[in-house]
Amino acid sequence: MFTRRHFIALSGATALQACSTGGSVSAPTAADPLLRTVPNPAFDAWVANFKTRALSKGITASTLQSGMRGVGFLPEVIERDRNQTEFKRSFEDYLAIVASEEKIKAGRAAFARERSRLNAIEAKYGVPANVVCAIWGVESNFGTRRGNVPVVSATATLAFEGRRGAFFEKQLIAALKILQTGDTTSNRLVGSWAGAMGHTQFIPTSYQLFAVDFTGDGRRDIWSDDPSDALASTAAYLAKSGWQRSQPWGREVTSGGLQPDPGGPRFEVGQNFRAIKRYNNSDNYALGVGHLSDRLAGGGPLRTPFGPDKYGLTIKDRKRLQERLTAKGFDTGGADGVLGPKSRNAIAAYQRSVGLEATGNPSQALLQRLG
Repeated sequence: MFTRRHFIALSGATALQACSTGGSVSAPTAADPLLRTVPNPAFDAWVANFKTRALSKGITASTLQSGMRGVGFLPEVIERDRNQTEFKRSFEDYLAIVASEEKIKAGRAAFARERSRLNAIEAKYGVPANVVCAIWGVESNFGTRRGNVPVVSATATLAFEGRRGAFFEKQLIAALKILQTGDTTSNRLVGSWAGAMGHTQFIPTSYQLFAVDFTGDGRRDIWSDDPSDALASTAAYLAKSGWQRSQPWGREVTSGGLQPDPGGPRFEVGQNFRAIKRYNNSDNYALGVGHLSDRLAGGGPLRTPFGPDKYGLTIKDRKRLQERLTAKGFDTGGADGVLGPKSRNAIAAYQRSVGLEATGNPSQALLQRLG
């Protein structure tokens, strides 16, 4: 069931987006390849045909004229869509990104700052403030990474490309209905490369189903710097997905339960875990949200440590590897212990520089060689 963003591979694209901490929302720039349209006569012909279909689905001529003005083909969106299923992250790697100590520190500050707003949302919808805040953190790093890609162009490009054409045409129709009802304007209807929008990254069809006007200004404004409507919409989504008041999402246990990584922590989960999975159908996602929510509320780290990976390295070893590579001039993009593409490229570059086979794979021997 496609309700929100199940079509995005959580262990790839979303986790990478959630990796950064701090900063502010980037303004659109011509240098951003995601915003660079290119001429495409076949796309233009598709748009012309789409407009006829849109009229038959209740989109007015005036909405089409204003909403499709400037629509363009975005080749980088196609590239992202084709490459988004890169590799599956382990739960340890996923958690190192979405619930790092830096993320927890930033999240506790955001939680304290927005506590009265989140408490009011909890009182209305029954979803704990820390859970809503955790989803905010995973989805947009507490509002700092909301996306600046025009949703109409992105969804039109993906609908035209055809791999999931029917799905993205529905998203495009829903995006135009958002404009038609006056919830936002064309220049503010922006999001990720796949059309996910706002502080908690709703796709257009899920926006239509679950978004709420919590501020009472007549608009369901999930794009505003004020996160009220977005956070309340997330709580409304979870409430309608079966969230049970006064029940935990789950807890760490020493035996039995769900174990995403061999030898790692185990979890006892229930209905509220399943409600989070309705928001994004991934065990890693739901566990990450649950654990981050516990940490935002003052909870401690997981009690059971993760064991060595298939290369015999612990997360501390992987962090040391990244630090030593960077010190030698091979940039890994940070030392979080997650060996993604940039770290793999740095390993391969170092291996080539010292006459080793450039596998890009880590090892204890490589760590020792780096000093």
